[in-house]
Amino acid sequence: MRFESPGWLLLLLLVPVVVWASRRGSARRPALPWGRTADGWRAGGGLALRVLGVLPWIAMIVAMAALARPQQGVRQSETETRGVDIMLAIDISPSMMAMDLQPENRLFVAKQTARTFVQQRPHDRIGLVGFAATAFSQCPLTLDHDALAELLDGLEFGLADDGTAIGMGLAACVAGLRTSKTPSKIVVLLTDGQNNRGAIDPLTGADLARAYGIRVYTVLAGRGGVVPVPVTDQFGNRSTEMVRMDVDEGTLREIAKRTGGRFFRATDSAALAQIYDQIDRLERAPIKSITYREYVDLGPELLGLAALVLALALLVRGLVPVTAP
Repeated sequence: MRFESPGWLLLLLLVPVVVWASRRGSARRPALPWGRTADGWRAGGGLALRVLGVLPWIAMIVAMAALARPQQGVRQSETETRGVDIMLAIDISPSMMAMDLQPENRLFVAKQTARTFVQQRPHDRIGLVGFAATAFSQCPLTLDHDALAELLDGLEFGLADDGTAIGMGLAACVAGLRTSKTPSKIVVLLTDGQNNRGAIDPLTGADLARAYGIRVYTVLAGRGGVVPVPVTDQFGNRSTEMVRMDVDEGTLREIAKRTGGRFFRATDSAALAQIYDQIDRLERAPIKSITYREYVDLGPELLGLAALVLALALLVRGLVPVTAP
């Protein structure tokens, strides 16, 4: 509670003077319209007269307080955050079918951990790129993370030809981030193999990202070497074969180095989840809490109350017979 014009409260000092003047002049004539009632009160009148004698003074005090414009404050708060713009690039080449990341395969675990990562960042715009022999935008930058989750679920094998175009995937992410005005822009690029397709070399893509101020976190998924891979023969029968899969850790390390990001190696699903947690901690925009107060002016309500009290006093005065001493 505060008063916008507290100087008006000095008028309250006049109330005792007015009361004294009213009582002194009541012997000759009422100093105020309710002076005769005050006489009745002093003469030992009934309860109605006593109440009637007090009500006008209450109305005067309330009206004087209203002139000081009392205001009641309501505390408000807001959370301000600039957020981070993030593009997720996920490899959907056939090698991501390898079952060295349980409970299913590399792509399944990659999507599962990416979904958890998205849920932890409600203030950030996040987009999604899929790549195999070529790259495509599965979802542009958005704050609608429910829609993003649905599109992430739809990222499957066969949406692009066989191959691994890491450079194209990175270039597609840069295209999605280059017009962003957000100070912090990052790419999380997950793959399990070597670049063997595409018109853009991975390091060229890294230089392009650096030119736009984009950090790239590279994640190499899978153990590498000989891993179990599901295969289907010409008759539709499915089986598992041990297949050798080479990786190119050096290129992924160089991409991260050139862009100011970091390289991670995920040899199992738990490690991949921890990697996303580390990236989540590394890339946090400052969140500022703003607290302020909004004030509601109570002066009009108090003036209305004073008028109501005075009207009540006049009404009772008209109904209760009062005799002068």
